[in-house]
Amino acid sequence: QVQLVESGGGLVQPGGSLRLSCVASGFPFSDYWMYWVRQRSGQGLEWVSTISNGGATRYYSQVVEGRFIVSRDDATNTLYLQMNKVKDEDAAMYYCAKARRSGQNGSDLRPTGPGTQVTVSS
Repeated sequence: QVQLVESGGGLVQPGGSLRLSCVASGFPFSDYWMYWVRQRSGQGLEWVSTISNGGATRYYSQVVEGRFIVSRDDATNTLYLQMNKVKDEDAAMYYCAKARRSGQNGSDLRPTGPGTQVTVSS
């Protein structure tokens, strides 16, 4: 079955960097658009970034554009989120999600993995 397992979170200082990973299994990863979403304490899910199958197309929310970089390694079925110039408001649980259909953009962005917690503190 589909499995998405996030890792790489932790404590980061404001202005610092962190790289999140999401290892996928149970589906042909290279064929699917992938997404990062986050959930801050007490709030709903927030879309962060999207990457197409193949990686040629990438989208970012306005609040992370210019600071975060999404990438993928289809050889290892791994999705990444490089977080740079981290801000207090980036503190959240981060999840990855897959598209509903192979080769198409579109997802219900529903987390299925454990998530990885990012804490921002000096």
